Amino acid sequence: MPLDRLPDVDPDAGEVIDEELAVSDDVLVKVFALGPGAELDPHVHDDASNVFHVLDGTVTVVQDDTEATITAPGVVFNERSQSHGARNETDDVVILTASLCPLPG
Repeated sequence: MPLDRLPDVDPDAGEVIDEELAVSDDVLVKVFALGPGAELDPHVHDDASNVFHVLDGTVTVVQDDTEATITAPGVVFNERSQSHGARNETDDVVILTASLCPLPG
C-alpha cells in the first residue's frame, strides 16, 4: 500500500465524494471532495472529536451557530457533541479530510 492514501477525486457541481483513507481501533480518517455548491449537512458525534484538514480550496465551516470561511491549508477542531458541517460556496472543488477519534464504540 502506498504511503500517500489521498485518492484523485473530482466531484461534479453539487456532488460530495467521500472515501475512507484509514480505519483503526482508534481513528477514522475520510476524505471529502465537495463540488461547487455541495454541502456536508451539519451533524454531531456525541462520543468523538472531529478534525477537518482543508487541503485544497475554500470552504465554509459551520459549528453550532457559527460560520467561518477556511482557505487551504486550514485545520478546524470540532469538539465532541458540537454540531458541525461544511459547504462549498465557490466555483472550485474543495478537498478536506476529517479525522474522527476515538471511534465511537
